[in-house]
Amino acid sequence: MSIATTTHLNFRGEARAALEFYQSVFGGEISIATYGDFGMPQDAPGAADVVFGQVVSPDGFRIMAYDIPGDRTPSAGRFARRENGVTLTDQTFFLSVRGETLEEVQGYGERISVGGTIVEPLAASAWSPGFGMLTDRFGVTWILDVATDHPA
Repeated sequence: MSIATTTHLNFRGEARAALEFYQSVFGGEISIATYGDFGMPQDAPGAADVVFGQVVSPDGFRIMAYDIPGDRTPSAGRFARRENGVTLTDQTFFLSVRGETLEEVQGYGERISVGGTIVEPLAASAWSPGFGMLTDRFGVTWILDVATDHPA
């Protein structure tokens, strides 16, 4: 069994440029999928934005990034907002935990969510047999997912 934690950065339309920059600095392979790749109409605003992006280098550097949907106004620091009765925190990063099996990821999710708030329950998604999001009791937002092969 293995587990990987990866910094997951949030951008407002600049994720691709950031990932390309990190690759130029650290080397490695870059993978990018857009909202359009996952079904958003190609001519819709934001379809070319990054929904999944990562850079992985042979010597261990790993970072993920995506473009937050909607407003392009940069935010300074963190702030909380309410949507559908749920308090969400806008952060400049998430922590991502990727496991090999759904059972493994469920276990981590159950333990880390104690005293926290589920943002998106762990469930199958278009890109993974298990994906979820939660904010722990310390205000840190975590992405939990099951590793799958993503085409470059």
